[in-house]
Amino acid sequence: MLTRAPRRLVQGPRETWLLGGLWVWILCGLGMAGSPGTPQPCQAPQQWEGRQVLYQQSSGHNSRALVSYDGLNQRVRVLDERKALIPCKRLFEYILLYKDGVMFQIEQATKLCAKIPLAEPWDPLDIPQNSTFEDQYSIGGPQEQIMVQEWSDRRTARSYETWIGVYTAKDCYPVQETFIRNYT
Repeated sequence: MLTRAPRRLVQGPRETWLLGGLWVWILCGLGMAGSPGTPQPCQAPQQWEGRQVLYQQSSGHNSRALVSYDGLNQRVRVLDERKALIPCKRLFEYILLYKDGVMFQIEQATKLCAKIPLAEPWDPLDIPQNSTFEDQYSIGGPQEQIMVQEWSDRRTARSYETWIGVYTAKDCYPVQETFIRNYT
């Protein structure tokens, strides 16, 4: 009567390698199960100061300004910057008070002030919770890199997005916001 020898799980170098590879896959799978898949939108700071460049693609013009942002009180101060001596160029300071629905436009040279009603509602500089994560990458050169995340309002039912925001991954500061509007 022939008896069968008990089968061993690992029989040779190839099987050892395959079994070891299986453990690696299992451990990697367990590690991935505990880590989050898609990043969630971060909370942008409520108050900050910085500089901005506003580019109008339709006209090809850009303007530079210092910005003070106060999301808690829904107000923004924009101070035009002079980057070159341009004759007859008027520079302004804008104080936007969204809770009051008013903007003050102050000409820097004459200090003349105009009170203008705000036409647009408050739109905070942050990543909306229903945003779509697009990508994460670093900007800057060697030894100066900053990790950023790109978000958009893209939805599967639409063929394009109308907003793209790039924010620092560490502290969620805005780096760039792009708005796409069709005026036709």
